[in-house]
Amino acid sequence: MDSDEDIMYSSGDDGGDDYYYGDCDNGDMPFDVDTDMASDDHKEKHYTVLRETDIRRLLEDDITLVSSILSISMVEAGRLLLHYKWNVTLVHDEWFAHEERVRRTVGLLSMPTVRLPDVKELVCRICFDTYSVDELVAASCGHLFCVKCWEGYIHTSISDGFGCLFLRCPGPSCNAAIGEDMVNQLVSDEDRKKYFQYFVRSYIEDKKKTKWCPAPGCNYAVECDLDISVYDVTCLCSYRFCWKCTEEAHRPVDCSTVRKWILKNNDESENMNWILANSKPCPKCKRPIEKNHGCMHMTCTPPCNFQFCWLCLGAWSEHSARSRTGGSNACNGYEAAKKDGLFDEAEKRRETAKKSIEKYTHFYIRWASNQLSKQKAQADLHQMRTVTLVKLSDKYMEPVIQFQFILEAWKQVIECRGVLKWSYAYGYYLPENEPAKKQFFEYLQGEAENNLERLHQCAEKELQLYLVDKKEAEFNKFRSKLVGLTSVTRSYFEKLVRALENGLSDVCSEITCSKSAS
Repeated sequence: MDSDEDIMYSSGDDGGDDYYYGDCDNGDMPFDVDTDMASDDHKEKHYTVLRETDIRRLLEDDITLVSSILSISMVEAGRLLLHYKWNVTLVHDEWFAHEERVRRTVGLLSMPTVRLPDVKELVCRICFDTYSVDELVAASCGHLFCVKCWEGYIHTSISDGFGCLFLRCPGPSCNAAIGEDMVNQLVSDEDRKKYFQYFVRSYIEDKKKTKWCPAPGCNYAVECDLDISVYDVTCLCSYRFCWKCTEEAHRPVDCSTVRKWILKNNDESENMNWILANSKPCPKCKRPIEKNHGCMHMTCTPPCNFQFCWLCLGAWSEHSARSRTGGSNACNGYEAAKKDGLFDEAEKRRETAKKSIEKYTHFYIRWASNQLSKQKAQADLHQMRTVTLVKLSDKYMEPVIQFQFILEAWKQVIECRGVLKWSYAYGYYLPENEPAKKQFFEYLQGEAENNLERLHQCAEKELQLYLVDKKEAEFNKFRSKLVGLTSVTRSYFEKLVRALENGLSDVCSEITCSKSAS
């Protein structure tokens, strides 16, 4: 800016066309952006991706607006917005209702609290060295300190982190705010850059409608409308995530289910369940032992070396004597005790743990497999866009735009793999006492999955036949087939998503219809 307040949040030269809106045509974007399945929420613009230049511009616009309306400096306006978390309306309301109270709270003094004495030299109250008055610097309060002490004070605060944005005068009991003008005047370029980064972070992280893209290394932010039901957004870096919880996009599963599922995947309790289901404690040292051979004769590891029966946990030396049949694998003592109910509780716990592990393994394997398939499809989409479509264009003498249906198919595969992946997390948490919902869920998921596999195979394998030899008539049939499979698969997954987001509430009507038809 041209004023003597050399503030770092001046805007760049880029115009307002840097904004990216959620309803942009992906075909116009040079990024690998996934398309969302059609829904009323996705047809409407509900989020905006912000580049760094956009953030600077919006930040400066808010500061300029507050500065103009309140007739205060840009530095003071910035400090007010920091305090009120960039809520312009709240700043205006509080300022016009209680200006003096706001000034005291934020540290914006209307006049110095300390008068400058009529002397040529003063002692710095931090290092206690004597300096000429010209070598001392004061904030709005009038407390004078030497430049070196100011530099060290501000540098330490910036190094400590985010709190440097709310720096106050180091004078005892002084509440005066240290503005960005003083920071820019006294610190190094590196510290000035860090300070501004904190300033920008505050603008994004303190506002309710903006969040950073969670993708590693991405510096874009997303501004999202809050009165929506679908929070899936796509950043310019191609990463799709849920704006509400900042996990990867997880329709049709809600954020709480995603948190539970991720926590379960990282939970050590699954290891304990496996130990409980597949091992027994040594009767002597209590160390868990896994049975990895066929016979029941177990030997604990050194230094214990205790030998016992896997079934009854009795000492092996006594086991053969108790066995009426004399077989080494027989355990009549265990069978008798089982009949008497002595082993029921332990067996039930072990059986419950086994069932729990089997259920979790079933859903986790399919969840993870679809994640891998999605990642592979994303790599294949990039290959299609950069290599395959160019080859097809050269072979069939048509512009690349004529082969966009292939990209649309791959985008649909990626989208559906993500939905199918999270549907398995949904299925894991379906209540066992609602068999009708479980059956309905498995039917919808199975239909959607079968059509996705057909689409994926067509886009991945059948396409390769037309890269080797030029078959125009057959290729036109392939085009129609792939477009049709893309449309049909989208329809099946839209039905699956709607059903799961509605809590499978349609299950009763579906069952009634089925019974009527039969």
